[in-house]
Amino acid sequence: MTLIDKARKGIVTPLVKKIASEEKVSPDELLSLLARGLVVILFNQNHSPSQPSAIGQKMRTKVNVNLGTSRDFPDLKNEIAKLRLALKYRADAVMDLSTGGNIRAIRKKLIQLSTVPLGTVPVYQAAIEAISQRGSIVAMTEEDLFSVIEQQAIEGVDFMTVHAGLTLKAVDRLKKQGRVADIVSRGGAFHLAWMLHHEKENPLYARFDRLLDIARKYDVTLSLGDGLRPGAIHDATDRPQIEELLTLGELVRRAREAGVQAMVEGPGHVPMDQIVMNIKLEKRLCEEAPFYVLGPLVTDIAPGYDHIVSAIGGAIAAAAGADFLCYVTPAEHLGLPSLEDVKDGLIASRIAAHAADIVKKIPGTLEQDLEISRARKKLDWKKQEELAIDREKFQEIRKRRQTRTTACSMCGEFCAMRIVSEFLNGVPDDSCL
Repeated sequence: MTLIDKARKGIVTPLVKKIASEEKVSPDELLSLLARGLVVILFNQNHSPSQPSAIGQKMRTKVNVNLGTSRDFPDLKNEIAKLRLALKYRADAVMDLSTGGNIRAIRKKLIQLSTVPLGTVPVYQAAIEAISQRGSIVAMTEEDLFSVIEQQAIEGVDFMTVHAGLTLKAVDRLKKQGRVADIVSRGGAFHLAWMLHHEKENPLYARFDRLLDIARKYDVTLSLGDGLRPGAIHDATDRPQIEELLTLGELVRRAREAGVQAMVEGPGHVPMDQIVMNIKLEKRLCEEAPFYVLGPLVTDIAPGYDHIVSAIGGAIAAAAGADFLCYVTPAEHLGLPSLEDVKDGLIASRIAAHAADIVKKIPGTLEQDLEISRARKKLDWKKQEELAIDREKFQEIRKRRQTRTTACSMCGEFCAMRIVSEFLNGVPDDSCL
């Protein structure tokens, strides 16, 4: 039985108990959300991550970190270091998007080391193996693709991005639209090339029942990919994007009927005034399925700072109902991210997720802010460090700008907290005088 099957039968498993406790909801409420497809739990028993993630309504907004080699940088050791950094700074999930080196060996090692759910985009492996073995992406066969999907499921991949909504009809919309950036999804581009070359429907759509059979067998969560997500803000919320979203809504329903967990992936590059509308569209058209967004990036002019651009959009999106944020690093649009880029991207997305959870009234979130605010008022630097999202950054700045007072070096003896405590509350602090 899949997790959905068990939820529909009212079976409270240890996994459900663990997640309900962490998310501060009752096991029965979690079962109800899971049974209806409003929450997904990323958990393949062949991996059994010790820190599983629940994504969806009433759950804390989760953050994903993308890892993976490229042909220019196929070093597994570097990706292992990024994984460890992601775990240290509390990523909720990671995705292996490797396209260089021994892809299967890299994935198996990352699955082995990851304590959080791990996702993939199976068409990457299928397409790259087709290039290696037959000289071209379009030489990939339908059987190649489904074979890779099942292989990865057996190995323990917890969730998979599958671009099943990128249909011939959607491609026709794209041709007529005249986009600025056409397709920026790598998986979407692979499928587009194959479909146009063979003049055939996307096999993931045409044979979606076979995909469901594999996902059900291994309880893999399907992340229904947005191959037509806008890659420039001028392309946001256009006909191709909505065409694909309509199809994804149909596929969500089919997945739920089959007892398969499914979430929907979303844009992309979206100006701020369209973000809330995009969230509402997905929730309406996809029957409240959990929504996994890349960013969204709210402007195209800031290469090198796209982690900030993404955090702005991510906070708005999550506050409006998005459930899962894919981090964006400063290296987005420029190159493979470094360790520092991974950390900066993850911290920025976690801040966005937390800010949104305050708006969503997720239990315990606002209390964290209250606790650090009280410590700040008391000039309790040890407690503030303990509560900071990045303790190392906290320590680094404090050490760099030391002061002889108990206040920070910005205000020193003119510290507002110290002055108010002394004169409003009658608590003198001679160390600041």
